[in-house]
Amino acid sequence: MASAVRISLLVALAATLAGLGPAIFLGWILARHEFRGKSILTTAVLIPLVLPPVVTGFLLLSLLGTQGVLGGWMHALGIDLPFTLPAAVLAALVVGLPLYVVAIRGAFEAVDPHYEELSWTLGSPPAATFRRITLPLALPGIVAGAVLAFARALGEFGATVVLAGNVEGETRTIALAVYSLLESPGGRETTWLLVTASVALSVGALLGYEGLLRRQRRRMEHRT
Repeated sequence: MASAVRISLLVALAATLAGLGPAIFLGWILARHEFRGKSILTTAVLIPLVLPPVVTGFLLLSLLGTQGVLGGWMHALGIDLPFTLPAAVLAALVVGLPLYVVAIRGAFEAVDPHYEELSWTLGSPPAATFRRITLPLALPGIVAGAVLAFARALGEFGATVVLAGNVEGETRTIALAVYSLLESPGGRETTWLLVTASVALSVGALLGYEGLLRRQRRRMEHRT
């Protein structure tokens, strides 16, 4: 049980941190720029949100398996990703990234563009304006997106079991441990302990998400 909780927390945290940079970049691009192919990029970002997680896992395995386009090349270099802990992190990252991007995009859209325009008129370059003005104003929403992605990663099952397997002590998260215990006799008590831990972690993350959203709304109301 302890190893499943530890692996779940490790996978969720690693996926959240790994997705931070891409989510900020994609959220900012989609919120602040109009360009040809924007709808295609938006669709590509959101696809894992609507696909069954098992299908997402299958697609990742087809790409990264030893017979896949990238996987075969990686295998030749001695790198085998499937059925490892990094594979579990990647599965959680891909499945949770759409929620991450949507939340961060909303945070950037909530930032009044006039603040950025004023900074530009004062001679500040775009990169400095983003770092000193846009990013701090959007920070509560970015953190809220991170919390939401963390909560989603905690509950990931389908893509993980396909890409990373269900190896006890290595890739078996809480969700996979519960599934395994349901198939074995005499595991009811441990199952309930894992379910309780999962619910507690998820509820705590969602409460933090709601608190950050309320804080962001209060800040925006105060400015207006």
